[in-house]
Amino acid sequence: MRNILDPESPVLQFITKLVYSVWLNILWFVCCIPVITIGPATTALFYCCQKMARDEEGHITRSFFHSFRMNFKQGVLIGMIMTISGAVLVFDGFVLLRLYKTSAFWAILTAVFIVACVAWLIIFMWIFPLLAHFDNTTTAMFKNAIMLGMRFLLCTAFMAAIYIIMALLIIHVMTPLIIFGMGTCAFLNSLLLKNILIQCEGKTEENPAEEDQAGDNME
Repeated sequence: MRNILDPESPVLQFITKLVYSVWLNILWFVCCIPVITIGPATTALFYCCQKMARDEEGHITRSFFHSFRMNFKQGVLIGMIMTISGAVLVFDGFVLLRLYKTSAFWAILTAVFIVACVAWLIIFMWIFPLLAHFDNTTTAMFKNAIMLGMRFLLCTAFMAAIYIIMALLIIHVMTPLIIFGMGTCAFLNSLLLKNILIQCEGKTEENPAEEDQAGDNME
């Protein structure tokens, strides 16, 4: 019992970081209100959560707004691309839901649509953590997001499960859990991504001359 109450104990440190994730969730939500700032806000959220995963959190609020400013332009661009493409997929989904049984042509289009949705989800889960961690072009960010998401498919599945479980808890169990929401999801996913991002850093350091190839010019 004494070990659990020790400020240096892993359990208490984890609980402290969950509390930090609640505050980050509030900051993220407020900064997302203009809608156009969803990209840089999500990037800043993952920036802070990745620092917590490495036990380097420091001043949470200051770090959040530092990343928000540093990644603002690229974050807005990526956020707009993801939002517009997501809206197009939603519209296509409504159309195909009514037509996919009418002919083989629409059935094939539905299959293509499902693949596109899976690709969009993979990119959505990976691109903001990558933007928070690496300095890269927008095109390379999208390429790396889909490549890493497919390469580390088990990790991608766990990341998706975290989002789904959180959504189900909020919708079907206790709505006030929304206070944890995206902040806690980002923190747990950052723990999953910690070693993968370290591997990516190592590969970049070993191959600096190949940074412009295959979208691997990361920090």
